[in-house]
Amino acid sequence: MTPADITPTPASARLPAGAVAVITVLFGLMVAFSWLLWPEWRTNPDLSHAFFVPVIFLLLVWESHRHGTRRWVPPGRLAALAVAATLALGFAFFALAGLFAATLAWTHAMVCMLLALALGSFLLAGLLILADARLQVVPFNWISLTAILLWVLAAPLPDGTYARLTLGLQQWVTGSVLQALHLLGVPARQHGNLIELATTTVGVEEACSGIRSLLSCVFAGFFFAGWLVRRPAGRFVLIATAPLLALGMNFLRSLTLTLMANAGKDITGFWHDATGFAILAVTAAILAGLAILLETKETAPAPPDRLATPVVPRWPLRFFWIASAATLALGVFYAASARPANRQGVTPPDLETLLPLHADEWEVRSPNDLYQFADILQTSHLLERTYLRPNGAGQFTQFTVYVAYWAPGQASVSRVASHTPDACWPGSGWAAQPVADAHEIPALAGLSISAGEHRIFKNSTGFAQHVWFWHIYDGHVISYRDPYSIPALFQIALHYGFRRPGEQFFVRLSSNRPWAELQHEPLVREILTNLTRVGL
Repeated sequence: MTPADITPTPASARLPAGAVAVITVLFGLMVAFSWLLWPEWRTNPDLSHAFFVPVIFLLLVWESHRHGTRRWVPPGRLAALAVAATLALGFAFFALAGLFAATLAWTHAMVCMLLALALGSFLLAGLLILADARLQVVPFNWISLTAILLWVLAAPLPDGTYARLTLGLQQWVTGSVLQALHLLGVPARQHGNLIELATTTVGVEEACSGIRSLLSCVFAGFFFAGWLVRRPAGRFVLIATAPLLALGMNFLRSLTLTLMANAGKDITGFWHDATGFAILAVTAAILAGLAILLETKETAPAPPDRLATPVVPRWPLRFFWIASAATLALGVFYAASARPANRQGVTPPDLETLLPLHADEWEVRSPNDLYQFADILQTSHLLERTYLRPNGAGQFTQFTVYVAYWAPGQASVSRVASHTPDACWPGSGWAAQPVADAHEIPALAGLSISAGEHRIFKNSTGFAQHVWFWHIYDGHVISYRDPYSIPALFQIALHYGFRRPGEQFFVRLSSNRPWAELQHEPLVREILTNLTRVGL
């Protein structure tokens, strides 16, 4: 590039039409992504920070242009290949999102994360184009990259990652609070994620694990590091401090609530919510204060004049249009392959008809406290029945069935899938045990049942529970195995379509007996026959 290529002219020089078109396409992708994830942002408290992403993105891009390091991408073959590779990655993420959506639905966390990665890839490719030394629209620097990263942090974590992270945080918080109580001379015992005090029991639930404050603090750490801090060392300190601060503040909140409960104070309702909001506010304020202390932003010089003849790089622009056209065509294919819900608009089913209230030789128990979980589960259509039968010599057979229902659009697939026994039971003191087949198909002669997830849990007394559960979406069981097989995903997509907004059921069976001892029970056959009517 010769000096003539970068001769400045007055700032009134217009951007080339190609650059404007690239910006327009990227803006459209961000709007589409926000529209798709808006229901998840609105109903998922863990993503409350996501509402600010569009505004923060524009703020950071402006900050990058005004105060960021003016680093431009040198033109050449390497830059063009980088754009092509990034766009290919974005197309691949979008294609995978569609295949996963065929079996997991577009609202599943895995699909949302893949779409976020696809958007991030396209934004990165756009940045490489707009930061070309021959165009110089947005510099390629830390602030610009942070703006792109925040879109990825606006997507929900995949369910498996979320469950493992939440469970780990619950165990850490519970153990840390217990140790602190012992240091303070407060007698307490731990059962899973339950802390047994002298007069009451406190449970560290999913919402109290600190996952919400952790995600929000990581988001805030990157934002403040991009907005206020210029030195790499300061950015590292701020980003590394954010998760540690989140964990520490959540520990203080959990300890405070536990001490209040030990003193006889009712910590449900006001105090639980008030301490949660207070912790988030204090943590954000501390992060902002630390960012100000680390601030190294100098008075920005006047923005330089634009190039005399700004030019959009030819081959990167061609790659961008090819990838955009291919992605649009694939999106049209997904939309054309969609089919309406099988049972959309019907009245909620009568769950009472699925589980018998009376059974010969069995004692039937129906808990009346299930509705305390209605807000968490986002449904009031819940039913659980336990069937008990003595076997003599102090032995008994226990068989529990739980069914929950969501109307189309009532809750995202991701939210329903996040409340599996893997995520919820350990919090009540149940420890998972190894199983020979985690995808067992309950065998009943003459009855076809989809493969279910099989688990074994034991409590602190050694009492074991065999657990089978199914997540049914639009009349079909969501497979937790097929997502690992791309050919299987594609076959499901072609057979069932790529988008089926429909009703959801979650079915869980648990027993102190293995399936080999249950499969010959007439009651079990009757219940499973009823459940096949909803997609089992």
